[in-house]
Amino acid sequence: MRVLSGIQPTGRFHWGNYFGAIQQYIALQGNEQSFYFIADLHALTTVREPLALREYVWDAALDLLALGLDPSQATLFRQSDVPEVTELMWLLMTVTQFSLLEKCTSYKDKVAKGISADAGLFTYPVLMAADILLYDSDVVPVGADQIQHLEVTRDIAQRFNHTYGAECLHLPTARVLKEGAKVPGTDGEKMSKSYGNTIEIFEAEKPLRKKIMSIKTDSLPLEAVKDPDSCSVFALYQLFASPEQQAILAARYRAGGMGYGEAKQAVFDASMAYFQRAREKRAELVANPTYVEGVLQAGAIKARAKGKEVLKRVRQACGLGAHAG
Repeated sequence: MRVLSGIQPTGRFHWGNYFGAIQQYIALQGNEQSFYFIADLHALTTVREPLALREYVWDAALDLLALGLDPSQATLFRQSDVPEVTELMWLLMTVTQFSLLEKCTSYKDKVAKGISADAGLFTYPVLMAADILLYDSDVVPVGADQIQHLEVTRDIAQRFNHTYGAECLHLPTARVLKEGAKVPGTDGEKMSKSYGNTIEIFEAEKPLRKKIMSIKTDSLPLEAVKDPDSCSVFALYQLFASPEQQAILAARYRAGGMGYGEAKQAVFDASMAYFQRAREKRAELVANPTYVEGVLQAGAIKARAKGKEVLKRVRQACGLGAHAG
């Protein structure tokens, strides 16, 4: 079973990214058929600062390796290091209906938010389809809101196969990521870069504590009884603490006499303990950039080898290449 997943480098990964997706992506590794790429070509639709993009890509590689992605169990590479994906994208574009792309909710939502409707944004789903189809992917883990992307990929692949009378593109299936616990941001809303309320996984200790202590709470006085079930601070604590630890803090909420500052300190301490090994691993990786780049280059070589096999089939189906006679 070949698993394929791409992660956009549009900023530093935060707690919402980890508990919502990255944790589950890494859990799916375990064989050499897992392909994970850093989607720097996709990021060009929103990141227009070259230095920033390079840093985001590098940070993504460091973070994924530090969080447990194992190069002996999965293939990690930069999307742009596999040029076959853009050639496949063009070949898919020639059979993709305009009306199919117009229906994509991600495009409509971004346009509604005022994001420039350029060709890159409009054809984004075709590049995504190329990402998936280039490696004969069997399973693509997605959130419930991304199922349409897999449906579009399957539609494009089926149309290509029908057009050329060849079953040369393998149809993938979606594996819907389980709905994890809500990860609230510093303002109590869903943690998201677009809301500016994120807590980064590898934020430095002092800024991390300052950010946690700034989490929005109600104005109940110190002596008041508090409800852990409606508190975003407690919701964050649940991500890191054992059931026993959660029960103890919940009892403190309900007994009164505890300020939110104490609960926030508990979140800080628990999160630092939870990511301690990952933080140590990341520091080791930062000190060894040659190793990290080597992982990415080796991953690209392996990804290209598989991609060339698929692209050869597609080119032959289209009639491209040298004359057979």
